[in-house]
Amino acid sequence: MAASAGPVLSREEVDRALARLGAERDAVESALLALQDHPGLRLLDGAELTGRTQERWAVAGKGLPLLWALFDRYSEALASARAVRARKVKPGAPELAELSELLTGDAVTVPGGAVPDGPQLLGAPAKLVERISLDALMTRMNSWYASVLEVVSAADAVWSALPARIDLLLAELSRVQTLALSLGVRAGSHPLGDDLTALAADLTALRTEVREDPLALWRPARVPAQRGTVPEGTAFATPTGVVDTERFDNAGRALDGVRMELEDVLRLRDDAEERLQGVGDLLQRADATLAEARRARGEVLAKIASSDVPAVPGPASALRERIVTALELRQSGQWGRLAPLLDALEDAAAKELDRARQSLTEVTQPLAVRAELRGRLDAYKAMAARLRVAEDPEVIERYEKARWLLWSAPCDLRAAAAAVARFQQSLRPAQTEADAQAQQAQQAAQAGEATGWTPVDGQVQGG
Repeated sequence: MAASAGPVLSREEVDRALARLGAERDAVESALLALQDHPGLRLLDGAELTGRTQERWAVAGKGLPLLWALFDRYSEALASARAVRARKVKPGAPELAELSELLTGDAVTVPGGAVPDGPQLLGAPAKLVERISLDALMTRMNSWYASVLEVVSAADAVWSALPARIDLLLAELSRVQTLALSLGVRAGSHPLGDDLTALAADLTALRTEVREDPLALWRPARVPAQRGTVPEGTAFATPTGVVDTERFDNAGRALDGVRMELEDVLRLRDDAEERLQGVGDLLQRADATLAEARRARGEVLAKIASSDVPAVPGPASALRERIVTALELRQSGQWGRLAPLLDALEDAAAKELDRARQSLTEVTQPLAVRAELRGRLDAYKAMAARLRVAEDPEVIERYEKARWLLWSAPCDLRAAAAAVARFQQSLRPAQTEADAQAQQAQQAAQAGEATGWTPVDGQVQGG
């Protein structure tokens, strides 16, 4: 960078410049001391790095010693300017010109090209040394500081966030693997065992990557400074960004899913015997119901004439064969095959019991119809007594005919139903007359209430 003559500063401008540059020098010193003690720096210096972190640190790692060298140049130049200013209380024109050159001109000699990944002119020769101003030197220090701090802070953020969490997840993975082994779930023989093996490999690889290449898991909020950009504002602020935990989070969710499935397998192992016993109980109840249906069918065929009685199905022998298979799977610990089979067996056994009950209902339907006709006949007989026609010869004849049909074996349900209907019809004239008498009595009572007469024993009293 070529030197350029600038305007001569006044005494007040010189004093203000010295104060500003002195404050900046103190800030730089504090920042460098803090950076030198940064835990991320110590970790980077002692780590075996790979990938992006190795590439970035190969450049940024040279920055701290260079920063101290540039800082020394800056401090020496500032000390020279202060010495010139201290010669006279009121410096004259020669002193002001010298101070102006020291404070604003290209008066500081530094190593050439000391900008991290700075753009180079195509074909330009490399410079061993350069002369730049104090402000340009501060800008160059800012650029190097930003580059070093960004790598150091990012690596420290990743190392602080992930290794301990990965170790906890690996410990949880070990516990889940122990549970899987206790259930006979192993890689190659069960999908969950394969999932656990894949998770162990992923977490181990992630742990290695975090240790050796932490920047691969860092997502900066802006383009890294060492790629030729200068951060806005002060470079002595901590770079912003986030740790990429997506792979860790995915592994955690996957492990939770495997653990829940293994807990289901554990419950299956503990409940399998009881559930198989429940299936057996359902089938025993279904068999008992079918046996009752067969007995009832024989009774219906003996007691009901001309009745289309459905056949009773046989027992579900295929289900019992599947129960034997389920027992074998339980003994061999093949929980992956047992779980769907057990669910299917429970569903099939419940349906088998429903089928047996439906068969019993269909078989006993004629007996239920006969019982319903008998009940109606008794109810009509009681009605005949209330209507005072129970001694009527036609009523008696029809009642006896219906009763004989309903209580004889085999019972002709169609003929019995017709006989009950005829007996009911024989009661209708008496019922109609009784209804008419009741209506007349009600009308008479209403008329008596309107005129003040009081009905007594079905009669109307009055003058």
